Amino acid sequence: MQGYTEKIRKYAADETHIGLLDKPDGTGEVGLRDQDKGNRLAVRFTLKLDNELIKKIRYQVFGCGFTIAACAAIAELSEGHSLQESIQCTPDLINRKLGGLPEERNYCAELAAQAFQAAVNSARNGAKPVAAEIQPEAEEDLNPRVNRRDPFYRALLDTDIPPGIFYEDRQMFAGLLTLAKQEGGIMTNRLGLKSTDVDKILAIYFPGFDRRKVTSSEPQPKQTPPPGINPDVLSILLSHVPCDQAGRKAHLAELLAKAIACRAALPGHLWVSMGLLKRPQLTAAIRRHLPTLALANNKGMRWKRYLFKQACDMNGGVMCKSPNCADCSDYHLCFAPENA
Repeated sequence: MQGYTEKIRKYAADETHIGLLDKPDGTGEVGLRDQDKGNRLAVRFTLKLDNELIKKIRYQVFGCGFTIAACAAIAELSEGHSLQESIQCTPDLINRKLGGLPEERNYCAELAAQAFQAAVNSARNGAKPVAAEIQPEAEEDLNPRVNRRDPFYRALLDTDIPPGIFYEDRQMFAGLLTLAKQEGGIMTNRLGLKSTDVDKILAIYFPGFDRRKVTSSEPQPKQTPPPGINPDVLSILLSHVPCDQAGRKAHLAELLAKAIACRAALPGHLWVSMGLLKRPQLTAAIRRHLPTLALANNKGMRWKRYLFKQACDMNGGVMCKSPNCADCSDYHLCFAPENA
């Protein structure tokens, strides 16, 4: 996993303070307000006090290992200390505690610190939960990031449509390749695929497309670092790749699974990160290529939340308030109409 140092791995794997305290003296959240629902990471801290001292602290995370590590660092820095001392638990201090987060992951420490400070404010105000507002610099554009008129996108879709190929799959892979190209850097790293995988996608869905356009050396306005793939999310996705009677995996479904795992590591909605134009396109693609995964998510949970919740459950972590989704006050954050 790119950017995961040994120290960050250690904190990300530390389950000492994972969970939810019963009848807490302070509760702070970020990413769980109605207007934030499903947009990105979510963090919740609960505190138990002994006078002004933080006697116990627990956190719940929906997000990447960097965010979990940041929360674990906060717990270690604050438990046993006073509320006043805990004000010093800033993103910079968290970053230093972890030995330095990758620059593109600094927002993980910022969100964790926001949720923790909200919990401190809650403890100071009679235990009423406080929902911190996601700062503008951490917000994501919720609109499609691929323009139908993009020359690269159009060039892909202007190739001949091979027999037996779904147009929806061509549109999906065209958007994915276009977005990866826009982001700059090595395209295969942006997709979690090998060069031969990209060649196969081009050959099957866009025959005759000039492969050199994919590796064009045209200058990009900004190159964002490739995402760090969560191995548990990747494992979950690959476990749903169908096999033929000889036990061979459906190769294109496997490529899609790898791409989803890679793009799920990015902030924001998964369908946006996949280069799709509408949310329902992601569910439709999963139904076509990973049908058992579509069946497993039988309640229609948002896909990124579903995948990371499964990964969290695999490792004994807890993000949910309630063991029963229907009874949970956060239901609307995980489930939403496909057109929402």
